Amino acid sequence: MNDVIICEANFDVGEEYAKICEQAPSAGAIVFFVGLVRDLYDTQGCAETVEFLELEHYPGMTESLCQEIIDQAALRFPFDLARIIHRVGIIHASEQIVMVAVASRHRDNAFQAAQFIMDYLKTRATFWKKEVGTRGEQWLGKKNKDVSAVERWQQHDSAHNSAESKTSLTVNEK
Repeated sequence: MNDVIICEANFDVGEEYAKICEQAPSAGAIVFFVGLVRDLYDTQGCAETVEFLELEHYPGMTESLCQEIIDQAALRFPFDLARIIHRVGIIHASEQIVMVAVASRHRDNAFQAAQFIMDYLKTRATFWKKEVGTRGEQWLGKKNKDVSAVERWQQHDSAHNSAESKTSLTVNEK
């Protein structure tokens, strides 16, 4: 069972953990990532502060894209359950903005699936973020480090597919 929840209200990580334990009793590992709104701008030595983020999304499409990301992660790293909770609306500094949880029989799959899901959420899900603080208001775009994280997964796929092709050629040639 996989869930995508887009909501304005805050969420309780302890409650989510209890639900996941109940829904995935065979799991040997549960990995959580909880993202918070930073109170400082993302620049070196900056003393200016962020008051809040305002997030908008495209209802229906956002949930569908998030589910596609979970489905892709499940193909790579089989797991028992994944849950994404992403808040929208006004979210103040230090508040929770996102939770990704993955329950799996094996910790490696849980860790990798959670990282994969989070990396793709940052670049593929239809969320628009406006940062409001001492610098005024500004809409945020994709960060280079987030794009690089997704490219790393894609390079891994290319290397894996290339290795499989060479193996199948070698086997077929014999």
